[in-house]
Amino acid sequence: MSKEDHFDFSQSLPMINEDTEFFPLMSQQDEDEMNSEETPEILAILPLRNTVLFPGVVIPITVGRDKSIKLIKEAYKGDKIIGVVSQKDVAVEDPTFEQLNNVGTVAQIIKMLQMPDGNTTVIIQGKQRFQLVEEVQSEPYIKVIIAKFAESKHKNDKEFKNLVASIREMSSQIIQLSPNIPSEAAIALKNIESTSFLINFISSNMNADVAEKQKMLEMGNLRKRAERVMELLTLELQMLELKNQIQSKVRTDLDKQQRDYFLNQQLKTIQEELGGNSTDLEYEALELRAKKKKWATHVANHFSKELEKLGRMNPAAPDYSIQMNYLELLLDLPWGDFTKDNFDLKRAQKVLDKDHFGLEKVKQRIIEYLAVLKLKRDMKAPIICLVGPPGVGKTSLGKSIAKALNRKYVRMALGGIRDEAEIRGHRKTYIGAMPGRIIQSIKKAGAANPVFVLDEIDKVGSDFRGDPSSALLEVLDPEQNNAFNDHYVEADYDLSNVLFIATANSLSNIQPALLDRMEIIEVNGYTIEEKIEIAKKYLLPKQKEQHGLKLKDIGLKNNLIEKVIEDYTRESGVRGLEKKIGSLVRGVATKIAMDEAYEPNLSLDDVERILGAPIYDKDAYEGNEVAGVVTGLAWTSVGGDILFIEASLSPGKGKLTLTGNLGDVMKESAVIALAYLRAHSHLFGIDNLLFDQWDVHVHVPAGATPKDGPSAGITMLTALTSAFTQRKVKSNLAMTGEITLRGKVLPVGGIKEKILAAKRANIKEIILCKSNRKDILEIKEDYIKDLKFHYVSEMKEVIDLALTKDKVKNPQNITVKKQEV
Repeated sequence: MSKEDHFDFSQSLPMINEDTEFFPLMSQQDEDEMNSEETPEILAILPLRNTVLFPGVVIPITVGRDKSIKLIKEAYKGDKIIGVVSQKDVAVEDPTFEQLNNVGTVAQIIKMLQMPDGNTTVIIQGKQRFQLVEEVQSEPYIKVIIAKFAESKHKNDKEFKNLVASIREMSSQIIQLSPNIPSEAAIALKNIESTSFLINFISSNMNADVAEKQKMLEMGNLRKRAERVMELLTLELQMLELKNQIQSKVRTDLDKQQRDYFLNQQLKTIQEELGGNSTDLEYEALELRAKKKKWATHVANHFSKELEKLGRMNPAAPDYSIQMNYLELLLDLPWGDFTKDNFDLKRAQKVLDKDHFGLEKVKQRIIEYLAVLKLKRDMKAPIICLVGPPGVGKTSLGKSIAKALNRKYVRMALGGIRDEAEIRGHRKTYIGAMPGRIIQSIKKAGAANPVFVLDEIDKVGSDFRGDPSSALLEVLDPEQNNAFNDHYVEADYDLSNVLFIATANSLSNIQPALLDRMEIIEVNGYTIEEKIEIAKKYLLPKQKEQHGLKLKDIGLKNNLIEKVIEDYTRESGVRGLEKKIGSLVRGVATKIAMDEAYEPNLSLDDVERILGAPIYDKDAYEGNEVAGVVTGLAWTSVGGDILFIEASLSPGKGKLTLTGNLGDVMKESAVIALAYLRAHSHLFGIDNLLFDQWDVHVHVPAGATPKDGPSAGITMLTALTSAFTQRKVKSNLAMTGEITLRGKVLPVGGIKEKILAAKRANIKEIILCKSNRKDILEIKEDYIKDLKFHYVSEMKEVIDLALTKDKVKNPQNITVKKQEV
C-alpha cells in the first residue's frame, strides 16, 4: 500500500454527508448492534500507514500496493470483513506481522471505487477493536488469529457527562475557528447520540499523529480516552486562538499602514495647497543647506548618497524619520566652522591670572600653546591632562582657557562611563541609535575648535559593553584624531583642532596607552597663604553675590580666614573652604533678613558661633623626649599630613610586630629598614646580638586609618635606630623618602602637599631625597622661607642628620644579655 490517507473534518464530512449509505452518525442502538456482531477468529489484515481506524468511524482509504489490492478485491467479493491495523514505522513499504501494532479494528468495506488515475479507493467503517494473537499466513497477504479486545467499564456519572459535553463544545469552537472545516461538521457533532462513537469520531478526525491515535485506540477505559481527547482538543484550541490573534494583528497593522499612507498623501496635498512644508520641501531644504556647508569631498559625497536614499523612502515608513534625523545631524555638525582665536597673549595672561590664583605652571603652558599657534597657525592641539586633588580648580580652568582663547567651551563628564558607545556612538542599524557624546558635544559647541574638557578621565570604567578608555585613544591621539570615526556618523570627523583638556585626581587608574598620549601637568594643593588670597579675591565675592549681600555687608580678615582653613577644613583644594565661607555668609544674611544688629567685620567668636566648635586639631609636633618616635610626612587624597612612627623594644627573640592598619608596601618598608639596620649595625654602634634578644614593635597611629606607600621608609629606619641606640631625634624635624636594602634613599611624590603639612605642624627641618630638590624649586620661596631642607642619597646620612649624640631621659636598658653556658 503506497498511500493510506486520513481525511479530517474538511475532507470526510462532505463525502459522508452526500451518501447516506455510510451512516456516519450512528445511534446508540446501532452501536450496540455493531458490538454484538460476531467476528471471525481469523482475519485478513490491511496495514495502514498514515491513519488509525476507530470503531464506528467511516474513512476513505487509497490502496496502491499489490498485496492490499488483492486483499480488498477478495474481501469485497466475500463477506467484506477485514482487519485494519496501523504499522509501527510509517517508512516501511511492506510491513511484516512483527511490524504491526498489537491492537487494530475490524472493518467492513462499504464501497470500492476505481479512480481515474488508476488507484483504488475503498470506503471502510470500523466495527470492533481486536488484539493480534498469531500470524497464520503472510502471503499473498497477512492473515492472523485475533482475540476480542478487553474493555473496562467506566462510571457514567455527572462528571463524565460534563466532560463529554465539554468535548462536544470545544470541538464546535475548533470548527468555528478553522476556515477549512465546513460548518456542517458542527451540526454532525450535535447529532451524534452515542458517547463512545463521539469520542471515536473526534479521535479519528482530530489533529494528532498516528502514534498518539494508536495510544487512544489501545485505551480500554472510555473515560481515560475522553480525558486524553480533552487534553489534545484544549491544546489545538489554544493554537488556533493564537494563530487567529496573530493573523488579526497583522491584518490590523496592514490596515493601519494603508490608512497612514492615504492620510499622509492627503496631508501632503493639503500642505502643498497651503504652501506649507511637504516632504519635497523638506528634501529641498536639506539640499540647500548642504550647498552652504564647508565640508570635504568625501563627506559631501556621503551626504548626497544618504539624501538620495531619503528621496526613495516612503514618508510613512518608520525609517524615514530616522534617516531625516541622521541627515540633520550631518548638517548641524560644524564641518570646518572655526571660531577666530585671540592671539593677544598679554590679554590671555590677564584673563588666566584674574580667574585663577597660582597655577603658574598651567598658565605658562597655555601661553606657550598660544604663542606657537600664533606663529604657525595650523598647530595640532595638544592633549593636556591636569592631575591633582579635588577642589584645586582643574575643571574651572577649562572655562578660563576658553575665555582666554576666545573659543567655545564644552565639558564632558566621564565619571562612571562604562559603555564604549558613549564615545564612539551606536551603529544606525540599532533601535534608538545615537551619536557618541564627543560628536554631540561638538554639535552643541557649534565650532570645530572648542576647548573640550574631559572631566574625571580616571573614573572611566569598563565592563561587558566595552572599554571606553580604549575608545578614547583615537580621540586623544594627535596622529589619529584628524579622522575620528563615530559609528553613527559613519564619516570621518576632524578633531585635531579641538583643544582637549583632561582632568584626573590620580594617574594610577588611567590606562597606560591613554596616559602616554597626554601631556601631564600636576596641579598641586594650595598653601595657606594662597588659600587666604583665593578666599578674599574669589570665594567671598562669589558667595556674597549668590546670597544677595553687598560688599559692605560682611568682611573677613586674614586671621579669620586662616582660622577657618586650619580648624574647619583639611584639603588641598578650596571646595570645603568655599562651603564654610558660604555658611558664614548665610549667618550674616540671616541677621540682615531678621533686622537684627550685627558687626559686619566678623570676630573669632562669630566664626565659632556660626560654624561651631573646630572640627580639626592643628597638626602638632610632639617633641623628642621618647626614643623611637619620629615624625614622617604623608600624602592623602585631600592634601598632606604628618604622622608619627613609633618603635619600641621588649625582651624576646627578635620578633618584628607591625600595627597601625598598614598596607603591604609600608610593611615591606619596615622589614627593609630592620634588615638594613641588622646588616650595618656596626655603623651605628649597635651590638648585633641585640636583634636576637629583643622584640621590635612598630606602630603608626591612628590605628583606624589605612596607610600605605613607600615614603615612610627613612622614617621607620630612624625610629628603629633611635630605639636600639636610645639616642634623641633632632627636635622639629620631619622626613620622607623610600629606602632600599643597599642603603639608598629614593625620591617620593606629593612633596608640595607634604611641605605644607610640615609647615602647619611647626616643623623647621625636613630630610628629603636629593632627587626631590626639583619639587622644592617649584614652590615659591615666600612659602618655605622658614624651612630648612636636607637632601640625602644614603641611609647613613639620614641617621647622622636625624639623631643627636644625646641619650633620652630615663633610657631603656637596651643591652646584650649574658648567655649561660
